[in-house]
Amino acid sequence: MTAPDTATRGRPQSSSREMLQEAAFELFLENGYSGTTVEQIARRAGVSRNTFFNYFTGKNDVFWIDLDVTLDRLRGELRVAQDHRPAIEAVRDALLTISDELGPDRVPWALTQYSMIGDTQELQASAMTRLGSHVRVLVEFLAPRLDDPRPPLLARTAAYAAIGATVSAAQTWASAGTSRGKLRPYVESALRPVVDGFRSL
Repeated sequence: MTAPDTATRGRPQSSSREMLQEAAFELFLENGYSGTTVEQIARRAGVSRNTFFNYFTGKNDVFWIDLDVTLDRLRGELRVAQDHRPAIEAVRDALLTISDELGPDRVPWALTQYSMIGDTQELQASAMTRLGSHVRVLVEFLAPRLDDPRPPLLARTAAYAAIGATVSAAQTWASAGTSRGKLRPYVESALRPVVDGFRSL
């Protein structure tokens, strides 16, 4: 009997990852998140269960692929940020640069299907963990630039405000349907009061 992964031997890793994503999303829509197993996702993608775990630690990781990618992008943008301007402006510009990658032809699946989270505690917990990671990256950047004491109250407040505004903008953008256009203007509008409020610090 042919092993499940034999047919995928030689396939680029990105292709296998994309196939698993597509298979997972199809099954989430068909069976709901709770009604879908890793085994079903692997079977639909035509690979083994072990192959799934080469790319993801669990099925909740598939739901947040785009959010996970932005964490590394955020770190990178802040790493090269110039210090000659208010720190909150650097945060804004980093978030705007990341949002530039999303438009009407690329909408993260989690944004259009976030109602699926519902009462699924696993997804709620994984979402909060990921957003918490984004907040920590911002706090690490902001705290020394705001001369914030430990614990960094102002930096943490600014970070939560910036991430909250960005999430709100992304959800509003996604719900706008085919007329949504680019994500950037939504994020820019949502972040404006945050930047105005913290610029003086």
